[in-house]
Amino acid sequence: MTQPTTSTVWIGMDVHQDSISLAYMLNDEKQPTVMKLGGDLHAVRRQFRRLAKKGTPRACYEASGAGYVLQRRLTQDGFHCEVIAPSLIPKKPGDRRKTDRLDAIHLARMYRSGDLTPVAVPNEVQEEVRQLVRTRLSVQREVVRLKHRIVRVLATHGHRFTGTKSNWTKAHRAWLRQLRKQLEGPLGDVLQLHLDQLEYSESQRSALDQLIEKWAGREPFRETVEALRCFRGIETLTAMTLASEIGDIRRFSGARQLMGYSGLIPGERSSGAVERRGPITKNGNAYLRRVLVEAAWHYQHRNGAQLILRRKRQGQSPSVVATAVKAQHRLSRRYWHLLQTKHKNKAITAVARELCGFVWAAMNQVAWI
Repeated sequence: MTQPTTSTVWIGMDVHQDSISLAYMLNDEKQPTVMKLGGDLHAVRRQFRRLAKKGTPRACYEASGAGYVLQRRLTQDGFHCEVIAPSLIPKKPGDRRKTDRLDAIHLARMYRSGDLTPVAVPNEVQEEVRQLVRTRLSVQREVVRLKHRIVRVLATHGHRFTGTKSNWTKAHRAWLRQLRKQLEGPLGDVLQLHLDQLEYSESQRSALDQLIEKWAGREPFRETVEALRCFRGIETLTAMTLASEIGDIRRFSGARQLMGYSGLIPGERSSGAVERRGPITKNGNAYLRRVLVEAAWHYQHRNGAQLILRRKRQGQSPSVVATAVKAQHRLSRRYWHLLQTKHKNKAITAVARELCGFVWAAMNQVAWI
C-alpha cells in the first residue's frame, strides 16, 4: 500500500470482543489521540485507512482471547500490525490504574520507544491444529477428573477396590460394572451417570487421537513429527504438540531461546558476588513445558524399547537419528547423576530442559533439509 507521507503513526489497541480502544500518535507528539471503536473489523479497517493519510501506520495489541483475526485482516490490507506478549510489557510498580484507554495509550508509547516484544503469529493451519491438540488435553483432563470422582464417591460409601494395586485396570472396570448391578437407589444412579460420562469422554479422546494421527501424516507436520518420534518418550501426540506450539523453529536463533520460551530455565536474583538461582521461571508456553517434562520421565530408564525406536528411526535423516541417539545416552546419564544430589522432580526438570535443546537441534535439521 502506497503511503502519501513518510511519517509514522504509532498505534496501540486494547482489543476486546465487543470494543476496541485505539490510541495513536506521531513521532513528534507527546499526547496520543484516543478513540473507542466497536468490535466490527470493518470499522477498524476504515479507521486505519483514515490514519494512513497522516503517515504509515504501525500498530500493536496484546495477545488475548481476541486471537489473531485482527492482525491477519490488517496485514492483508497492507498495514503493519504486531501482537505483543502481555507478560513482557514494561509496567511501573506504583501504577495502580488500569483501563482500556490507559492500556491503549501505554501500548502506543511503548511501541514507539521499541520496548515491546511481539509474539510469533501462527498461520491459520497451525493455529487450528494447535486448538485440536489442546482440545485433546482438555478431554484428557476431564477423563482424569471423572475417574477421581468415581473413586472418591464410592470410597465415601465404603466401596473400595482391592483386587489390584492400581485402579482403572480391566479388573477394576469389571468390578465397577458388577457393583453397578448390585447398587440400588440414588448411589447406583450416580455411579451409572458418571460411568456414562466417562465412556463418552473416552470416546471423544479416541476420536481426537484419530484426527491428530491424520493431521500428523500431512504437510507441514509430517516430516517434523517423524523426526521427533525418533526420540525416546516422544510419540505422535507429543510430537504434534511440539510442532504446533513451536511452529517455525527458525524463529529461535538458539536452543536457549526455546528453553526460555518453554519456561524451563531457572530464575535468578544475583547481585555482586552473590548468586541466587531459584526454581524454573514457568514464563512461557505451558503446553510445551508439560509435554517436555512428560517425555523426560522416559530417560530414567537406561535401556528399553530399542526395537520400537529402531523401527521409528528407519528412513529418517542420519543427522536426526544421531541427535536422538546422543540425547538418549546423555539424558539418561544426566538423570542418574543429578539423582545423587537432587530430588527426582528437579532432576527430571533439568533433563526436560536439555531435551528441549535436542528438540531444537532436530527440528532445525528438518527445517533446512
